[in-house]
Amino acid sequence: MRPSGRAVDAIRSVEIVTNATRHAEGSCLIKMGDTHVLCTASVEENVPPFLRKTGLGWVTAEYGMLPRATTSRNRREAAAGKQSGRTQEIQRLIGRSLRAGIDRVALGERQITVDCDVLQADGGTRCASITGGWVALRLAVNKLLADKVLKNDPITTHVAAISCGVYGGQPVLDLDYAEDSTAGTDANFVMTDALGLIEVQASAEGATFSRDQMVGLLDLAEKGIADLVEAQKTAVA
Repeated sequence: MRPSGRAVDAIRSVEIVTNATRHAEGSCLIKMGDTHVLCTASVEENVPPFLRKTGLGWVTAEYGMLPRATTSRNRREAAAGKQSGRTQEIQRLIGRSLRAGIDRVALGERQITVDCDVLQADGGTRCASITGGWVALRLAVNKLLADKVLKNDPITTHVAAISCGVYGGQPVLDLDYAEDSTAGTDANFVMTDALGLIEVQASAEGATFSRDQMVGLLDLAEKGIADLVEAQKTAVA
């Protein structure tokens, strides 16, 4: 029995509130159970120096967690003077994932930065950031198309992410913190709406896991991604 009472193949409730902030070109608040992430997409008419005069655009991401997003207060990283290795790893993952769904030629020489700020954490914050980040990116691109800044849509596919794990010896979908903190295996899957794999992160937290268990996690992930893509479609319709 899962702590939440969910079936092994059930994701948490998903709510995506679009236009969550006034000034960003695209924004949303994504709620996956008790994990809440504010995602904003900001457009700049320039690119990093290494891309100048290449005709290619760029999508990047930044990630952060508010001090009281968890059960105890964490010191702001700005106060510490540097980002943690975890933060850097997660924001690079978000950027890589979102770029996988972009035609950078069609985007042209401009940059879209997706900021993902965790308001409340209960497991799966990187996955919620990617899923909500795509919605914010979609809305920002919609604005560029409506304003005729772009002639062609640079977004080629949906991108979403879901966690899976082996909890109590059984593969389960969309771990919350109670499961994630004690899971024997923890995995994150980033996929397209056609269920193409973008990135897989999987590690044994306790005992090793088998090939059959890995296949079981992938099967669960495909179901979860399909559910999340439907939520994305509803949000941007």
